[in-house]
Amino acid sequence: MVMTGATRNIAIAGQDLIVEEELTDPCLIFVKGDEIICADRRGQLCKRRPGKKEKSDMKYTFHAVILALFGALSSPALADLEVARDLMEENRFAEALTELWPAARSGNAEAEELIGIMYALGLGVEQDYQRAFDWYLRASMKGHPGAQSGVGWYYEVGLGMPEPDLVRAYMWYTLSAIGGDPDAADSMEQVIQKMTRAEIDQALIMVGDYKVWLYPFR
Repeated sequence: MVMTGATRNIAIAGQDLIVEEELTDPCLIFVKGDEIICADRRGQLCKRRPGKKEKSDMKYTFHAVILALFGALSSPALADLEVARDLMEENRFAEALTELWPAARSGNAEAEELIGIMYALGLGVEQDYQRAFDWYLRASMKGHPGAQSGVGWYYEVGLGMPEPDLVRAYMWYTLSAIGGDPDAADSMEQVIQKMTRAEIDQALIMVGDYKVWLYPFR
């Protein structure tokens, strides 16, 4: 499916979203059946409606955006990831998941995060927030900034777990920001407004513990 420059409305999960050729970060786009889904790495539908003034300098067709999303895949199991990427472009998510398993089992963070996204959004699998969180966490422990931001959000809202944990949410957002995720700083600002001084101090201590081995040179 290739999109033109025209915008159109689609209703997903009770929300009327605008999908257009140029999308503004942090939104990613996926195909699920006949639907085009605009969502972030956490598996949440994007709330932003990108306008003309927000368009990037480069204009992507739908096909090109999908390539940009999955084109950075690299690992010892590169061949499996490349096949998975091709299957995702064709909306064959169940088959893509099968191809991702070898890389994920070998500990590839990119494959782990992609599997997390698939469980978060229900792409080729039954939607399962707990399994999504588990896959995000695996990638996060290997220093994947995008997955770390996703883990932070799951802790912030308590999705797939007994209750929210703002201390760990702020910790993972901070680590994600250190790793270079563009959305983490905004997330930090939002969650810190709900925290006490003691909680912030505790989170910063934990950041120091994790940063030593996740990002030793930053």
